[in-house]
Amino acid sequence: MLQLPHQPLQVAAVPSQRNPAREDQAGPWHSEAVCRRDEAGLFFAPSKEPTAARLSREESAKRVCARCPVMVECREHALLQPEPYGVWGGLTAAERRVALARRRRREAELKASGAAGHIAAAG
Repeated sequence: MLQLPHQPLQVAAVPSQRNPAREDQAGPWHSEAVCRRDEAGLFFAPSKEPTAARLSREESAKRVCARCPVMVECREHALLQPEPYGVWGGLTAAERRVALARRRRREAELKASGAAGHIAAAG
């Protein structure tokens, strides 16, 4: 029996399930997002979606977000844009509006306390 010399096993490259990050996107975090492998419909509401269906879909989307390694980056992107629709970074559009309002209030309070401290120090 003819025996061929041992050669290492070569593994063919398998295309990734993720789509490569587009250059027009905000940053490389997009390429690591778990949602790139899931159905986009999970993250965005169809027209005239009943409330119970919307809540269920949003909870499912949030579960995907919870296991995502770039959830924080995604959330910041959605807050800075601001993204008006869908679940981004584990937050719905309504939750992002609340987070933005809190952030603005906190920044205004810090600015006001900084100005007050500056005036007191000068006086």
